[in-house]
Amino acid sequence: MKTGSLHLNQKSVRGLRTVFFLCVVGLLYVGCSTGGSSPSQNTSSTDPNKKNIRIGFLLETLKEERWLRDRDLFVEKAKQLGATVEIQVAEGNDAVQLQQAENLLTKGIDVLVVVPHDGQVAASIVDKATQANVPVIAYDRLILNSDVALYVSFDNVRVGEMQARYLLERAPKGNYLLICGSPTDNNAKLLYQGQMNVLKPAVDRGDIKIVAEQWAANWQASEAMKHTENALTQNNDNIVAVVASADSVSRGVIQALDSRGLAGKVLVSGQDADIVASQYVAQGKQTMTVYKPIKPLATAAAEAAVKLARGEKIDTGRTVNNGKIDVPSILLDPIIVDKNNLEDTIIKDGYQKREDVFKTAAAGS
Repeated sequence: MKTGSLHLNQKSVRGLRTVFFLCVVGLLYVGCSTGGSSPSQNTSSTDPNKKNIRIGFLLETLKEERWLRDRDLFVEKAKQLGATVEIQVAEGNDAVQLQQAENLLTKGIDVLVVVPHDGQVAASIVDKATQANVPVIAYDRLILNSDVALYVSFDNVRVGEMQARYLLERAPKGNYLLICGSPTDNNAKLLYQGQMNVLKPAVDRGDIKIVAEQWAANWQASEAMKHTENALTQNNDNIVAVVASADSVSRGVIQALDSRGLAGKVLVSGQDADIVASQYVAQGKQTMTVYKPIKPLATAAAEAAVKLARGEKIDTGRTVNNGKIDVPSILLDPIIVDKNNLEDTIIKDGYQKREDVFKTAAAGS
């Protein structure tokens, strides 16, 4: 009986081992087929931080110095945040910009950032993006009559006020010329609004007279030069100040003034602190420019783009109405730059190099 009993116990042990082995294998199989795979799948599909974010960036042009800076700084910040950026440049063509937007949407971008050529026409870009469930950020220029997710820019009404007030304080009486920006750019209209906020009371008092208001198509220097030459001819060179809305415009104004020996005698405003304008300010040919630090603008836009792509809410505390909705807006503060603070602003910030600013600006550049 003892021998038989031992034999049965060994068989029982072998049987138990077999059962145990099969149970372990079964549990492993169940774990791999259910609980083992689910966590990794859920992490990749629901954790926004794991998502490879793709940003489309539509630029209106790269012909102006400042937009090269915007592009590079935006891409740099987006990469730091783990996002990739695809750049498209329309060079002032609305149809091309729309086609580029459609192309990016087809590629499956997560968010679209747009510098519109025409703020009204670009509404169709927002409509197409909305249909594809892709949020749109209006960069620097507002897109009108559309469901824009966010507007990132400077307070352009304030910029216009700063330009006009600076000139008016130094030339409180006399003939004024307004050379505005592109009529298709909503920013140009906001700048004009700010300029008139300051100038109209002086006009109503009879202190100044606005002899002409002209708009420079696509912010072109050649347009500004033509308008300035005409105004000077019609007023026998009797103009004390030119409110130029941007440095690309002021360049043409100064070319016209230079040809008549009036550069440095007539006050001229600007905006963007580009290198030629900075040189003109240093020389006294341009009275002032408004410096809009590009790095905080590009950084804020890139950070916002990543947040929107992850479905995060952006609380700006400010809105700008675009004709359809109150668009959540990030509006940064501009800085007045004149001959007295070139060193402490654009040079100190590294926006322009000192050796470049104090070079002679080539006429017609």
